[in-house]
Amino acid sequence: MCGMTKCLLIAATAALALSVPPAAAQTQAAPRAAAEQAAPASPFRPLPEEQAFETEMVRIDTEAGPIILEIETERAPVTAANFLRYVEEGRLENAAFYRASQKIGAGKGFVQFGLRQHPDHVFPPIAHEPTTDTGLTHADGTISMVRGEPGTADADFLIMVSDQPQWDAKGDSPGYAAFGRVVQGMETVKSILAAPTDPNKGDGVLRGELLAEEIPVTGASVVEE
Repeated sequence: MCGMTKCLLIAATAALALSVPPAAAQTQAAPRAAAEQAAPASPFRPLPEEQAFETEMVRIDTEAGPIILEIETERAPVTAANFLRYVEEGRLENAAFYRASQKIGAGKGFVQFGLRQHPDHVFPPIAHEPTTDTGLTHADGTISMVRGEPGTADADFLIMVSDQPQWDAKGDSPGYAAFGRVVQGMETVKSILAAPTDPNKGDGVLRGELLAEEIPVTGASVVEE
């Protein structure tokens, strides 16, 4: 038994529920469920921190200006140790930039420096570290080794001007051993690339790419943090 007022309320509620078709009730519930399922993840979710690798900073002074290099001592340990040995023992102070290649286009290519004129200052060649092992690439500003066959690199170096993936290892090609990058002084590198070359100097691939006047390295040192 219920009081008249209470019975009337119950009857009215039941009638209202019966007056809403089942399909309409589902339609009202569907948007809420869809919204809950489709709610996007927060755009402010933090990204994982970029993995850091050990490096050394090296300053190369030239008559064209300074160049600051970040040397990948962890990812390319053999090649980096070779370069740092030349720096720390003062042998790069006898080096010079002597080649500027723009075969792939004006303002693009690489510059080459090393101990070409001082073979008595050259250490024994080192093992080849391909980019497939180091994870490095020949991007704009990369410093890499000059070599003949793999395992013959010693005291000559390249600095890329523009991205040049053709130097990376891939398939049956061992590529070249990248081991660092320019972090300051790309304007110096570009000025060397633009320096006059002598069309009559050099043989083979060097023909026309040797600088008319070599640009000496006047100092090389590890930058202490």
